[in-house]
Amino acid sequence: MLLFCVPTSHGVNQVKIGILSGGGDAPGINAVIRAAVRHAIQTYGYETIGVKDGWNGLLQSRYVPLNLKVISGILPKGGSILGTSRTNPFKTKDGPKEAFENLKEKNIDAVLVIGGDDTLTVASKMYDLGLKCVAVPKTIDNDLAGTDATFGFNTAVSIATDALDRLHTTAEAHHRIIVIEVMGRYTGWIALETGIAGGADVILIPEKPFDTQEVCRYIKHRQKRGKKFSLIVVAEGCKPKDGKEILHSTIVDEFGHPQLGGVGYYLAKEIEETLKIETRVVTLGHLQRGGSPTAYDRVLATRFGKAAIDLVHEGKFGHMVALKGKDITSVPLKDVIGKRKTVDLELYDLAQIFFG
Repeated sequence: MLLFCVPTSHGVNQVKIGILSGGGDAPGINAVIRAAVRHAIQTYGYETIGVKDGWNGLLQSRYVPLNLKVISGILPKGGSILGTSRTNPFKTKDGPKEAFENLKEKNIDAVLVIGGDDTLTVASKMYDLGLKCVAVPKTIDNDLAGTDATFGFNTAVSIATDALDRLHTTAEAHHRIIVIEVMGRYTGWIALETGIAGGADVILIPEKPFDTQEVCRYIKHRQKRGKKFSLIVVAEGCKPKDGKEILHSTIVDEFGHPQLGGVGYYLAKEIEETLKIETRVVTLGHLQRGGSPTAYDRVLATRFGKAAIDLVHEGKFGHMVALKGKDITSVPLKDVIGKRKTVDLELYDLAQIFFG
């Protein structure tokens, strides 16, 4: 049911677009902002304004001007010049109402939302209440439905692969087992592609709960072949068979997510106790999010930013831009939220050829 509406009432062509980024940061957000602002101003003559720290900025009415001067030089920068947060306005009393009032006060006609499943779920709910919004998919986990790829993923895999290459030499020199824990709450895209690209000896993903004894058998098989070291890549959301997720903290965010982390240490302890081999753990964590985006992510993010402004111009609200093959298209938000793109198990079968 339509409860709110943000009318265009300040001139025929004086469209004002708010831009926000929510959830975890991903390399390429600034490339989206840069493309959106430039296209909006130079092609359509629209005005753009940044919303600080995601949905929290709408609740607190905190904005920053976005013009050609502000976006100059931000293409290679990681993070987000607007900041981000995991704020859920539906967890705040009268949160959506306050957001709409603040938008109206600033004469913002439409909002470009950059985010993952949680942020886009809020966008979809706000759209149902009357918000004119379009969305850009953003997650390094690459698990959003409706798009073949999300920016930030390529960068995360590149960083993790570089780390794996470096760990390869030290593991070999010291005859150690090294467990590398990478991001991936529900899906193992980063772990799988990193493991294949970096030549991991075992790859563990959330889609397939692991058996520690099976992992040890792979290591023993390598030992029989004269290999005195092993590299194991594990996604943070992995859990043992008949077990639960390994949590760093039971405190949950506003979307109900606990903080994952520690599966690498759990696995290393099990391996040491079973095989009596020194096992070390490297948790890459936020290193995968930080720094400059790769060329691929810069191009994809730029295409997404431009396409999102085109959606605004076409009045195609409630849609998310998406990559389909080589083309940029759009899909309804309602067809995206609450769904998850899990790893291609045929690709996992390929990886298993190199286990052990």
